[in-house]
Amino acid sequence: MSSYTSSSLTLRALLKSAIGRQGMGVPAGRVTGLTPPAKALFAAAAASRERTVLIVPTDRDVETMTSDARFFMAGLEGLNDAGLEREVLPLPSHEVDPYRGLAPHFDIASARARTLHALASGDVRLVIASASALLPRLSAPARLARLAMTLTPGQDISPVDLGDLLAAAGYTRQDPVDESGEFCVRGGVVDFYPAGAAQPIRLEFLGDTIESIRTYDPATQRSTGTLDQASIIPLQEQAGESAADDRSATILDYFREGAVRTVLVSEPDEVRAHGEKLVAQIRVSYQEAIEKGTNAPAPSELVAPWEAIADWLRAGTSLETLAIDIEGETATSAHIASQPAIEFSGRVADWVAEIRRGRERGDTIVFVARSAGRADHRAAQRVRDLCRPD
Repeated sequence: MSSYTSSSLTLRALLKSAIGRQGMGVPAGRVTGLTPPAKALFAAAAASRERTVLIVPTDRDVETMTSDARFFMAGLEGLNDAGLEREVLPLPSHEVDPYRGLAPHFDIASARARTLHALASGDVRLVIASASALLPRLSAPARLARLAMTLTPGQDISPVDLGDLLAAAGYTRQDPVDESGEFCVRGGVVDFYPAGAAQPIRLEFLGDTIESIRTYDPATQRSTGTLDQASIIPLQEQAGESAADDRSATILDYFREGAVRTVLVSEPDEVRAHGEKLVAQIRVSYQEAIEKGTNAPAPSELVAPWEAIADWLRAGTSLETLAIDIEGETATSAHIASQPAIEFSGRVADWVAEIRRGRERGDTIVFVARSAGRADHRAAQRVRDLCRPD
């Protein structure tokens, strides 16, 4: 057994032991005392049992909580980077006012579409969403799911039909294809550039049969490798040519379609405040648009009623840092004492002293590096040398 595998198994055992000792698997309506990383561990533990959604106040929280949750999921289940990017997905907000005439950034739009598609097809275990991300009205889950396809050599589909599917999925026709979100059809060749991919993909056809799938260098147009399959995932959440008219669903439909069983809400008061603030802002923007004579759709046509979302949130488990008594509270509650990591900012002597005090108390100490390269045996030996008694 390699040292990496041994370390992974040790971390898994430590995390599962911590989850068991702290009662993170025990149902409760409210859990207090949790720092942000502890909330991520709580969510990862829940996702190991069943499909889970974690709602956080802001998009910045989505980014940090997704990173932390992927770390803990990797530790609990030994998933690699590709597996983590399938199983733990962020759902950020558009970050634009729908009445200002601005489109969401491509990366945000494609990230949202990917997560919504994964929910529609039941292919994700943990979704981390911000309060504002819950509001936009969406295409029906089944419609978005139809825009995805896995392509393999020998598969029958005409290049023209494939081009139509890519266009409906949000790809833009462009020749040559050298940026994410573009595609083109040239006779028996179809090029497309998936969001987040390192290189674009080229499919060569023999009639209506896919003969080969390759990656290529967009600068030279030369093939760089052969693929066994390629996947088309929608790049926009409103699906198809009549996308602007298809807002028949809300995020709650996607959570139901994705068979989400556990709902966790980090700092529910903050989540509610951010949601209500966005609703108020949208109403003001709508009134301004009407006063300017713009033929703008009513807010009810663009966003879901916050009251319905708020009711759904109240049925979830609250994850809170401070243990503040709530008058009239009837939900079962639990307290899990956790504390933020101490930052030493280059004070190596203080860091070593704290480690030694922890060892004297009998604490188990886990060192986490930013990359595998920084966690190699030389780094481990360096830590041992620093912590060795004088």
